[in-house]
Amino acid sequence: MDYRKTAQEILDKVGGSKNIVSAAHCATRLRLVIADNSKADKTAIENVEGVKGVFEASGQLQIILGTGTVNKVFDEFISISGITASTKAEAKEAAAQKQNVFMRAIKLLGDIFVPIIPAIVASGFLMGIMNSLDFMINNGFINMDTSSSIYVFASLFSNTAYTFLQILIAFSAAKAFGANPYLGAVIGMIMINPSLQNAYTVATEGVQQTQSVFFGLYDIDMVGYQGHVIPVVIAVWLLSVIEKKLHKIVPEVLDLFVTPLVSVFVTGYLTLSIIGPIFVWAENAILGGIQWLLTLPFGLGSLVMGALYAPTVVTGIHQMYTAIDIGQIAQYGVTYWLPLASAANIAQGAAALAVALKSKDKKIKSLALPSSLSAFMGITEPAIFGVNLRFFKPFIAGCIGGGCGALYASIVHLGAKGTGVTGIFGILLCLDTPMQYLIEMLIAVGVAFVISFILYKDQAPQAAAAEAGNAPAPAADNSGDASEGTDGTAENADAKEEVKEEVLGSPVNGKIVPLSEVSDPTFASEMLGTTVAIEPSDGKIVAPCDGEVINIFETGHAVCLTTQAGGELLIHVGVDTVKLEGKGFTKKVSDGAKVHAGDVLIEADLDTIKEAGYPATTMFILTNADDFGKVEKAEPGDVTEGSRIMEISK
Repeated sequence: MDYRKTAQEILDKVGGSKNIVSAAHCATRLRLVIADNSKADKTAIENVEGVKGVFEASGQLQIILGTGTVNKVFDEFISISGITASTKAEAKEAAAQKQNVFMRAIKLLGDIFVPIIPAIVASGFLMGIMNSLDFMINNGFINMDTSSSIYVFASLFSNTAYTFLQILIAFSAAKAFGANPYLGAVIGMIMINPSLQNAYTVATEGVQQTQSVFFGLYDIDMVGYQGHVIPVVIAVWLLSVIEKKLHKIVPEVLDLFVTPLVSVFVTGYLTLSIIGPIFVWAENAILGGIQWLLTLPFGLGSLVMGALYAPTVVTGIHQMYTAIDIGQIAQYGVTYWLPLASAANIAQGAAALAVALKSKDKKIKSLALPSSLSAFMGITEPAIFGVNLRFFKPFIAGCIGGGCGALYASIVHLGAKGTGVTGIFGILLCLDTPMQYLIEMLIAVGVAFVISFILYKDQAPQAAAAEAGNAPAPAADNSGDASEGTDGTAENADAKEEVKEEVLGSPVNGKIVPLSEVSDPTFASEMLGTTVAIEPSDGKIVAPCDGEVINIFETGHAVCLTTQAGGELLIHVGVDTVKLEGKGFTKKVSDGAKVHAGDVLIEADLDTIKEAGYPATTMFILTNADDFGKVEKAEPGDVTEGSRIMEISK
């Protein structure tokens, strides 16, 4: 492909150089911060040669180009536009500054609540299982010894995350606000200290103790904050302000003693005396308003919110919804919001599936089918941004289907025991009412699929022909680009062509996991190529076969290789690890290096990756799968270095 032409077309379609705030790239995507989004034609960008998808996230316009292409297009883009290349950190900062206060607040909520989702999911699943077992035991369907250690321990474990939820929130909030997370955890402990009356007993026992504060100015109820979310977040924000201020004014020799003591005492006193009472009232008002909306007669409120859920995903507002889920679970024992989200997500998948089945365009089919499957698992970005919004009518169909599913959920009062998982697997959070969840899904899928199938039509032949003109370059050209750095002799080319089949080994010890468990929608939907996801047990990344290093990224988080059979591989260590700017990664090879199977390419510190809040899941991607007649992937399970994970043949 003509990289300069692609760069020029992207530049033209984003509104020119004057409309670009910053430009950076990672292993697969061109990341642009745009001054005026209305000047960027995303539909036109999608039709540029080499572009595999376009979406907005975290204030950035992300253009998916793939490995071995994005860096070359980026170099031409910088040259043509005359702007200065930004680092990933600079681009992230520019994107954050571009967002308004409301969106920054929503992102902050996401930064606080998303990291604790695994704990909530684990407890929610276990609570659903235990409730189902209790129902079956009490109604004589099964006979189980409820005094056994397994049953007793499972009951104990099931509510632990919710019992100490305020500590989890406080720890995560402190990290998000830049405070000491352990001091944040102490604030969370203060708010549910056993010396305070448990908030869940007030309804039956009344307030048992009050305390005069501010030298007798007024009295407060000595009640804990079980079941509350917002007061904890506000308290930890105050902690961060006090701690940062003290770090600046307290002499270094006294900082270790004075700052933690004063920060915790002042924050704790103000929390129990002012912040807690005020924001408990505010939180109850917010949750009450949401619950009022969801329980409007005939399910009308849920119908509207189910229809509008997908548009909020487009704008990024959905990052705040975990806070609503957690607040409802704490107050009502279940969240009525998650079933609504499940209906909306799975409806977008059904709309994309209709496009995949009705379209005669192979390129659209190849994008729409995996995107729809991803949405059924709860990851909707590929379906929304890659398919439904692009053709718009399927997006509207998905919104209607989501609204209808949510309407049913409201009528039957469907609630989930946890949060974090939607789509098909969301049923595990509704095991006490599984049939109602299934009916909700069937309604959402059926309505969205039928409407999308009726409304969707392939582009007119002229438009399709124009798009065909933007098809990727022939395989021979791609292989020529990919093999840059070789000596280019005819002998090497002939030798390479002789290899028709190849077995590719695992680049790391660990376990192959289903793509539905991958948090990044680009990887999960295999938008970049045939993908195997591996949860690594160590950080040694090795060559999966004999080949050549096309490009090892400066940050060390990803490496591109060509194989003897002409396969083009991307090994990407972790999700979003480009943001670590190389921290935790050590490169062991350089561009152009000839490697043999088992040679160490990268050494990654998994603890550093996980402590920074990023999944360590390693992606093994064949980016030119279309060049091969047969590509077989290994099934999920344990793997060791070099064990077969993919076979390719021409």
